[in-house]
Amino acid sequence: MIHVSTPSRICLFGEHQDYLGLEVIASAINLHFTAKAEPRPDSILHIRIRDKSISELGAQNTEGKYEEYTIDTAAELVYENKRDYFKSIVNVLKKAGFAVGGAEVTLDSEIPIGKGMCSSTTMVLVLTTALAALSDRKRAEDAMEMALLAWKAEVEEFDEPGGMMDHYASALGGLVHLDFSTGKAVPTPLHLDLDGCFILFDSLQDKDTIKVLGDSKYPTQEALKQLGRYGISSIRDFYNDPSLEKYVDTLDEFHQRKVRANIDNYRIQREALALIQDGKMTSEKLGELLNRHQANLRDGLQISTPAIDRILETAIANGAYGGKFNGSGGGGCLYCYAPLDKADGIVAAVNAIGYPAMILRMDKGLTITD
Repeated sequence: MIHVSTPSRICLFGEHQDYLGLEVIASAINLHFTAKAEPRPDSILHIRIRDKSISELGAQNTEGKYEEYTIDTAAELVYENKRDYFKSIVNVLKKAGFAVGGAEVTLDSEIPIGKGMCSSTTMVLVLTTALAALSDRKRAEDAMEMALLAWKAEVEEFDEPGGMMDHYASALGGLVHLDFSTGKAVPTPLHLDLDGCFILFDSLQDKDTIKVLGDSKYPTQEALKQLGRYGISSIRDFYNDPSLEKYVDTLDEFHQRKVRANIDNYRIQREALALIQDGKMTSEKLGELLNRHQANLRDGLQISTPAIDRILETAIANGAYGGKFNGSGGGGCLYCYAPLDKADGIVAAVNAIGYPAMILRMDKGLTITD
C-alpha cells in the first residue's frame, strides 16, 4: 500500500491572474488531501472518498462517512458530467503512458469543500499521483508532471476556465512564485522570514467556482481583445508601459472596472515579489498589500461578499495587519496576516461572530510514502 498527501494553499498575490498568463505568489498550508492505495488483481478501481457533507473548516470525519465509486479502467470511459474527475484522471493517465489498472483507494481530507481551498484540485492531484505511483513510482515522484496531469484532468478535459496555480502550488509546496507567461508553469521558491502568522476563516458560504471564474476571466479577455487595436495583448503590457492605460478609457464601464482591477493586482504582485526577493518585506507592508489586493477583488472584480468583508473587518479591528479572500471568491474561505501575539484574540473575535478559524503554518508539497 502507498500513501500520498498533498496540501491546500493560500494565494497571497495574483488572484485571478494565472489564467491570464500572469504570475502569482502562493503558499502551501497545513491542510491536506490524502490517499491510501493498493493494487487489485483486476481492472476495477474502487474509490472511497470522505462524504462531501463534511465540508466546514475543522470538521472531522468522526463517524467514518464515505461515498463509494467504482470504475472499470479497462472500459472506454465516457464523461457523464462536467466534473467527472475519476474518469478524467484515468483517461489522462492512460494518454500519458501510465498503465492504470484496478486499485482500492481511500481518500480523506482536512480541506473545506467548495470554499476556495482547492479541495477539488487536491483531490484530483492526490488521486492522479496515487494511481500514477502504482504504475510508475519514479514518474509519480515528479511533482511538476503530476501537477500538469492533474490540471489536464480537472480543467483541460472539460474545457473549463480554471488556471494552474492550485495544482502547482500544492504539488511543489512552500512559498512559491509561479510564472505562467509561457503557457507553462515556471516556479521560483521564495523565502519570507516574518514574525507573524496567517489565520484562515470559513465564511460558511458555498460558492459556484466555475461561474465566478467565468465572470472574472471572460470579461477581461474580451477587453484585451478590444484593446488589441492599440497593440495591447496582456495585462503585463500596462505594467511595462503605464502610458497604455489611457486606452482603457475606450472600454465600457464594466470592462474598464475588470481591467483596472487586474492592472493594479499585477502591480501589487510585482511589488510584493521584489520586496520578498530583496528581503525587504515587512509585516505591515504585507498587510497593506493584501488589503489593497482585496479591495480590487471586492470593488473591481466584484467577487467578495458581505460575510467576507465582515470577517476581515473584525480581524483587522482585533490587530490583523490585513487580509483577503482565498481562491475564486463569491464565498468560501479567507485569511489574514497577523502578529503572533494577536492571533488567539483574532480567532476568538471571529468565532464570536459565528465563523470558524484556525492558525496556519506553511507546509511541504506532494509526498508519496509506503
